[in-house]
Amino acid sequence: MPPRDEPTAPPSEGSAEGPASKRSYHVEALAKGLRLLGLFSEQRPSMKLTDMAAETGVPLPTAFRMAATLVTEGFLEQLSDGAYRPAPKVLTLGFSALRGMDLVQLADGPLRRLAAVTGQTVNLGTLSDDRVLYLIRLRNNDLVTANIQVGSRLPAVSTSIGKVLLSGLRDAELKERLGKGAFTGASGPNAIKSLTALRPALAEIRGRGWAVQDEELAYGLRSVAAPVSDASGAVVAAVNVAVPAMEFPVGRLLDELRPPLLDACGEITRLLGGR
Repeated sequence: MPPRDEPTAPPSEGSAEGPASKRSYHVEALAKGLRLLGLFSEQRPSMKLTDMAAETGVPLPTAFRMAATLVTEGFLEQLSDGAYRPAPKVLTLGFSALRGMDLVQLADGPLRRLAAVTGQTVNLGTLSDDRVLYLIRLRNNDLVTANIQVGSRLPAVSTSIGKVLLSGLRDAELKERLGKGAFTGASGPNAIKSLTALRPALAEIRGRGWAVQDEELAYGLRSVAAPVSDASGAVVAAVNVAVPAMEFPVGRLLDELRPPLLDACGEITRLLGGR
């Protein structure tokens, strides 16, 4: 006989599911395993078991069993020093999810044309907490100032894509989203250091509809970005063209690359049903 707090069968089609019903289907062991996988990032590619236990809030023996299971299933691998890191199976799931997104599928053609027309690196990203999550990257091999890949998460306040996306948020949401760590991780000489300094830039971006990153993320890197909207008019992502700063002063960046960028963003917006 199943435990009293567990349903005997899944809900039938059309049945109402309240909060209590949803909780009854929550598998805590699975949730803990997923939280463990979520600890890894570009800044923290590997972790010791003790750190994994501390951050997930589970006892060390439980963390060991979770990690061992994830190793067996191919989602983690153990290094020679005993630390763990995500295994290739995690990447497979991630890329499958990205490729399955309408946004990524619809944006692929316009972005490839933009990269061909400009001859420069083209990126598409969306907002993830206080970071930009890169969903598409078409890289020009001449751009060697930033090690960015699909799946990279970089400080939104220091990227042109991030500033475009942040410019659409209300001040209360900005305060909530941009904590102390939001202004760390950029190494450019013009990196913005505080929300007070960021606000005027966001107001300007909101009014004109595009953003520039001028050696804020990294030395020698500039970019210009514009938004992509869906059928509801909501900004769901942004696209940028990134260039070596030595070759592209801001004036040239805007004169030569902003028009085709805006055209590409407009095309993606129309493909998503927007205007």
